[in-house]
Amino acid sequence: MMTPSYVLLYVDSPEASAGFYSKILGLTPVEASPTFYLFILDSGHKLGLWSKHTVEPGATQAGGSELAFAVADNATVNSTHDNWATRGTTIIQNPCSMDFGYTFVAQDPDGHRLRVFAPA
Repeated sequence: MMTPSYVLLYVDSPEASAGFYSKILGLTPVEASPTFYLFILDSGHKLGLWSKHTVEPGATQAGGSELAFAVADNATVNSTHDNWATRGTTIIQNPCSMDFGYTFVAQDPDGHRLRVFAPA
């Protein structure tokens, strides 16, 4: 069985998006070009930021995805929220309890949602 190992987000400016993700992930891209940046996450999965202007076949939408980050507890949700908000990250849902756990949601520069949650 094949298991996905990459998440590719179509973005307006790969360089600007890479700067954003470098800040919130605390990582440096392992690949950088005018149209694509690649991060290798601690899990070994890869996050690619591909220009929506050059992807083939052409992308019809950018900003319609959500990356979810499971964390250990509510305190980590709160501290991550505070850290990202201090860095100027757009927060679209403040920390709150939902049926699946405690969570908040931010957005990257292209409108992709970034959900941090502590599972219930």
